[in-house]
Amino acid sequence: MSNTVVKKKHILLKIFAILMVVILILVIAVVVFLKMTFLKSFPELNGEPEVGVWYRITPENAKSSDGSEWHGIFRKGSENKVVVYFFGGGVSITGETSEGGTDFFATTMAAQDFVAQGGIGSMADENPFRDWTFIVIPYASGDFHTGTGQYHYIQNGKEKVVYHNGYNNYSAFIEEIKEYVGEPDTLLVTGFSAGGFATSLLADDVIDRFPTAQNITVCVDSSLLLYDGWHDTAVNLWQSPKEISDRLTTNNIVLDSLTALYEKRGDSVKILFDCSYRDDTLQQYQAYINNGKMDKTKELGDQFQQNLKDMVEGLQANIPGIGIYIWSFNQDEVTHNTQHTIISSNVFDKLGNERSVCEWIYGAVMGDTQTIGLELLD
Repeated sequence: MSNTVVKKKHILLKIFAILMVVILILVIAVVVFLKMTFLKSFPELNGEPEVGVWYRITPENAKSSDGSEWHGIFRKGSENKVVVYFFGGGVSITGETSEGGTDFFATTMAAQDFVAQGGIGSMADENPFRDWTFIVIPYASGDFHTGTGQYHYIQNGKEKVVYHNGYNNYSAFIEEIKEYVGEPDTLLVTGFSAGGFATSLLADDVIDRFPTAQNITVCVDSSLLLYDGWHDTAVNLWQSPKEISDRLTTNNIVLDSLTALYEKRGDSVKILFDCSYRDDTLQQYQAYINNGKMDKTKELGDQFQQNLKDMVEGLQANIPGIGIYIWSFNQDEVTHNTQHTIISSNVFDKLGNERSVCEWIYGAVMGDTQTIGLELLD
């Protein structure tokens, strides 16, 4: 064999070895990234929690919609203040959407733990909530965290079950975690997307579970869907508690719920609502409700913008002193449609205003409730 051939083989072997090392490094990097993000899993809480450490708590019999394990997330703070934080992830409104599963809503706990550490839950120096206790309710039930029921159907000759057990999960978790929370003097109830709907529906329930809290704020992030069947869905599909479903009398589930909260609690609770003015995701679900198909267009954005304007006017008419924050972020150049949700991600961005959403929420907690960004609705 000639020296030239031998040299070429040596070069090829070196190149192959280098490629294998590069691939190995990339694989390790991907694994590390996944473990730090989508595959992030907090340790189960055993004994007394350490301040500032995230834990998972798995109540007995808690279920995701597919029957798999469900757990809550908890971080004990150094201040006597609590955030009850509802996650989002779609919704089921009919048997068809329950059977559709992941086409419409999160059906498992996959990739939710790491979300808790971002946005309003982060330890960033600029976050005024970083030393508060966080009680995080992940979402895998399709029922805005309010269900106690099961949906049965037949597929390929076999019976299937969808567990709309969001209220059971939330309730069991809250009761388990209360012994580690003590008696907080300040309470913020908040959530994004489906968790924002849950915030409006469950705020009164949460407040009852923390009777020592005198400073109470409720903030709904990015939650507007108009549907004439909300009451029927809550009663017959989700099997929500009667005190929740009884409030639902119009096609606007959040307006109904926040109005009922104000009528019961009055000025003892500061109520906030924020939304991007042409929400890209909410308009898709609204298109499905209206026409049976997910879609997003400039025309749908126009309609959402008008619906949002009507909703804000309804909130202001029904709830004197409510704080509103309408924002625009990541706007599409063609449709002008905008990002969905803010508190889990860009909560510290100013969004073209004097205050970020985080500053706006904390201002309300401290007694300065403001309305920002209404000019976007004109």
